[in-house]
Amino acid sequence: MFEHLHENNRLQLLIGFFIGICFGGLLYISGVTEYNVILGQLLLTDFTVIKVMLAAVVVGMIGIYAMKSKGMVELHPKPGSIGSTVIGGIIFGMGFAILGYCPGTVAGAVGHGSLDALFGGVTGILIGAGIFAAAYPVLNEKVLSKGTFPSMTIPDYLKINPWYIVIPLCIMIVVLLAGLEYFGL
Repeated sequence: MFEHLHENNRLQLLIGFFIGICFGGLLYISGVTEYNVILGQLLLTDFTVIKVMLAAVVVGMIGIYAMKSKGMVELHPKPGSIGSTVIGGIIFGMGFAILGYCPGTVAGAVGHGSLDALFGGVTGILIGAGIFAAAYPVLNEKVLSKGTFPSMTIPDYLKINPWYIVIPLCIMIVVLLAGLEYFGL
């Protein structure tokens, strides 16, 4: 169905650019590009970030699996490893703890003029990416490739219809979101 899109790199870039602007705008509208909202999440006093993320998971999961069931998309999960997950989590967590932004919220915050995100966030991302790239050969050999796990989704692993995972998980997330709202979190 989307064969022409796979062959047109410029169109892919244009669509990605448009989606990125929309994503940043939605992050801004939802308030998750505000430092105080992110700090509140880290201090467990403001759950706006988790609400936005969980809502995105529900919409994305239903959308992807609906398109997959119609043959519109194919999933290509990448293999992972415990080593790469731990290293990635440490790098992400350090940056998040030091500056109070994740890469997505840095972009959104820069888009609405936050200088701390521009200078601290973008600079930190560039320096961190450079350090990781320089250390990659050693890290890949000694850490990143340790504890590999298969490149499959949970429904594929369990050999069941994906909707048996998607629907209950979405219901649990919606109940959690309703609970957060009910308790004013």
